[in-house]
Amino acid sequence: MPSTLFDKVWDSHVVADLPGGGALLYIDRHLIHEVTTPQAFDGLREHNRPVRRPDLTFATVDHNVPTDGRPIDETTLAGKQLAALAKNCAEFNVPLFGYGSEKQGIVHIIGPQLGITLPGLTIVCGDSHTSTHGAFGALAFGIGTTEVEHVLATQTLRTNAKPKSLGIEITGKLSPSVTAKDIILAIIRKLGAAGATGYVAEYFGEAIRNLPMSGRMTICNMSIEMGAKAGMIAPDDVTFQYIAEGDRPFAPKGADLERWIAHWRTLKTDEGARYTRHEHIDADGLKPQITWGTTPAMTIDIDQPIPAPQDEGEERALKYMGLKAGDHMQDITVNTVFIGSCTNSRIEDLREAARVVQGHHVATSVRAMVVPGSQAVKEQAEKEGLNEIFTTAGFEWHRAGCSMCLGMNGDILRPQERSASTSNRPYEGRQGPGSRTHLVSPITAAATALKGRFADPRELTTK
Repeated sequence: MPSTLFDKVWDSHVVADLPGGGALLYIDRHLIHEVTTPQAFDGLREHNRPVRRPDLTFATVDHNVPTDGRPIDETTLAGKQLAALAKNCAEFNVPLFGYGSEKQGIVHIIGPQLGITLPGLTIVCGDSHTSTHGAFGALAFGIGTTEVEHVLATQTLRTNAKPKSLGIEITGKLSPSVTAKDIILAIIRKLGAAGATGYVAEYFGEAIRNLPMSGRMTICNMSIEMGAKAGMIAPDDVTFQYIAEGDRPFAPKGADLERWIAHWRTLKTDEGARYTRHEHIDADGLKPQITWGTTPAMTIDIDQPIPAPQDEGEERALKYMGLKAGDHMQDITVNTVFIGSCTNSRIEDLREAARVVQGHHVATSVRAMVVPGSQAVKEQAEKEGLNEIFTTAGFEWHRAGCSMCLGMNGDILRPQERSASTSNRPYEGRQGPGSRTHLVSPITAAATALKGRFADPRELTTK
């Protein structure tokens, strides 16, 4: 019987069917960080349980690490969380890429970068944007702290009923200065913030095939923002080349890699397989996107006026954001530009932003910051001289971490300050109490930093 990519990965990992329609899934990779693990490790101690597969568990620090280079203060919440993770990993023999490690970084950046993320795997983490790893044809999703403890103890996960499948076809070709970030914002804009609830989304089509892995990861990363359980893209030669290149210590190599690739080529939706639901987006004519409200679904073209509110939620969003229907975003000034997060802090993102920035300077009214997604990305960018391009233009150059994405680590906005952010959530207070966040692509963020207002990157870029 023809199967979807999701069916193939899910069905091959079912250990047992559970009463009520759920399943016990085997988990291939468990990624952990400092915020969602302390209670889980305490639970293991309380019941005198070991970590079942420490060799399949990988820890890093990202959410609460300082990115401005200051030393760790162990009296702060961040310091206590980092110290607790280090103690727990040492006690339970879990590898840790800690503060100062060359392998440290945002969990969803370092997984692919180190070769931990591979096609056909099940991957979980106590973080909602675990869907990022689905760009490799993995089934990856976020879990709660109680589930983190269950996976640590058993290397399995109890799930509810199997999600439905949602095929999202993106046809056409992207115009210059339109990116993967614009694609996923356009998808969420069409489907709504809860439009994929109960589904695992598979993205396919010409526009997806033409994306590099960095762009595919951006799209899968934000699947959760329309309610999807996960996002997936079938692996292909672009995927295999990414895995084979560079220093990926946990990826197979040589003849072993070739054998795996032969298997990975079968991880695609079969001809004749049917998705529960099918959606279509045409990338031809797609423009740079920007959010105006407090969910990613509240998105418009960069050159469109803000629409009239359609419900109380949109009215509340306009009031919170200090905007009104008919406003043009290119007339709105910004306080901060943030280029970073698990959505857009890879080396490819920084290269794109640097091309816009080079030879220009940040507007005097703007604080602009670049936060690489990992120490390896930071080092690569410095080898290429990207840090000098940014700092010469007036950007701050930071260490790796989640930084201003969630305002947990000192990198925050003040009340009513407005940001152009390459992150994934513009929720109320996401980047600090009373903060106003607008999601954009790295090149739109870079152009905005130079203008001091939200800017159409097509005015500053050529390809």
